[in-house]
Amino acid sequence: MKRKVTTKGQVTIPKEIRDRLGIHPGTEVEFKIEDRRVILRRVAAMDPIDALVGLIEEPIDVDAYLVESRGPGFDPRLDPPGPLTLDAEE
Repeated sequence: MKRKVTTKGQVTIPKEIRDRLGIHPGTEVEFKIEDRRVILRRVAAMDPIDALVGLIEEPIDVDAYLVESRGPGFDPRLDPPGPLTLDAEE
């Protein structure tokens, strides 16, 4: 397949290749030069977990955050053993 380069240096990727590689508008692609050839490949989407890395700028104390959001943990001195029962009012 041959394509002409525009005055802006752009080339249209043939539909057959776009479909085969799963390239859609907004898909990130990478160019690589190897032995006088240009290689085009679709860049894998970022893992959603990796996208969260660096989101929190300051270090946080996770234990303190959990106590603040959930309340204190189990304390055998304060919490009675066994299931909680409520006395029925008569």
